[in-house]
Amino acid sequence: MRLAKVVGNVVSTIKDEGYHGYQLMLVEYFDPISGKSLPPRQMAFNMADAGVGDIVLVNIDGGAGNMICHDDFAIVDLVICGIVDNYTAYGETKVIHGKTED
Repeated sequence: MRLAKVVGNVVSTIKDEGYHGYQLMLVEYFDPISGKSLPPRQMAFNMADAGVGDIVLVNIDGGAGNMICHDDFAIVDLVICGIVDNYTAYGETKVIHGKTED
C-alpha cells in the first residue's frame, strides 16, 4: 500500500458494462515528509468513498484489488481502500483529519 492524494475524478461516458457502478479517481503519490508530488498520476477504483483532496491508502496489488471490489470480472490494478486521518513518517506525525492522541 502507498499514500496518495486524490486530485480529481475520472468521468467516462462509455465503458464496459462490467465497470458500471465503480467510481474512478485520479491519484498522485507524494513524499510523506515534504508533501511533494511524485509523478505519474494514476487512476484508482474508489472503494472508500474518498473525495478530491483526501489523503488515501492505495492498494497497488492487482489481485488484492479484485478481492476488495468483490468482483472476479473487473481488471483492477489500483484501489483506494482507506482515507487517512494521520500518519507518522520518520518520527514526524502529520495530521490530516481530526487530532492525534498524546
